[in-house]
Amino acid sequence: MPGRGKHRRPRTSPLTRGVVAVGTGGAALTLPLLGATHASAAQPAQSAPAAAQAAPQAAQPAKSLTYTVTKGDTLYRIADKYDVSGGWKQLYKDNRAAVGDDPGLIRPGLKLKVETAKAAAEKKATQSSAPAKPAGGVAKATQASAKTYANNLDGWIREALDIMAQRGIPGSYDGIYRNIMRESSGNPQAINNWDSNAAKGTPSKGLLQVIDPTFAAYHVPGTPYDPYDPVANITAACNYAADRYGSIDNVNGPY
Repeated sequence: MPGRGKHRRPRTSPLTRGVVAVGTGGAALTLPLLGATHASAAQPAQSAPAAAQAAPQAAQPAKSLTYTVTKGDTLYRIADKYDVSGGWKQLYKDNRAAVGDDPGLIRPGLKLKVETAKAAAEKKATQSSAPAKPAGGVAKATQASAKTYANNLDGWIREALDIMAQRGIPGSYDGIYRNIMRESSGNPQAINNWDSNAAKGTPSKGLLQVIDPTFAAYHVPGTPYDPYDPVANITAACNYAADRYGSIDNVNGPY
């Protein structure tokens, strides 16, 4: 989806969902993702005799490993896979010299230093024991995130609509569905490699054919920073359409 250019029916490519990082072109993806955070509780002071008898326990350092980028990788997915404290932003910070100025473009074969944090199981246990959020907007977001959605076009649209409702982004099921079928025929891996945007290095991607600069500008916090992610693509496109046309419902052709 170009900022203001023409848009033609996309061709699809058998890319794996999430292939935003490896390839050519694309603007720097600069908006934040969800970053993992953790804190450790303070230990109670020991008496002198007890301290003398018990050897002090050293803090467990994060394990470091070297990861080789493969086709289809993104910093977000790597950070999530290894439970990097600070998420993809910290991973990018640790490897900026190797990655370069565009965190959205990492090439196969690139060596990344990865600082792993706690195990995923421990992370989930910590999240499940977190205190309930107070009533209000945050509580609504928590309730919506607890819902389950089918992993298909219907489920993606319904999840996007719930997120849009929390963010005040207008749009209806019919308006989103109509535009998706025109732009990608419902294929979240669709990419247009032949139009003017592709020639400039910013091909249109995903269900609603969003180019990287537009995705970066209108990405909705709380969704994956990945234009091939169905929900992230829908919400970013609807956010853009709301800004330019008032609503995705008002879009009935190339936008």
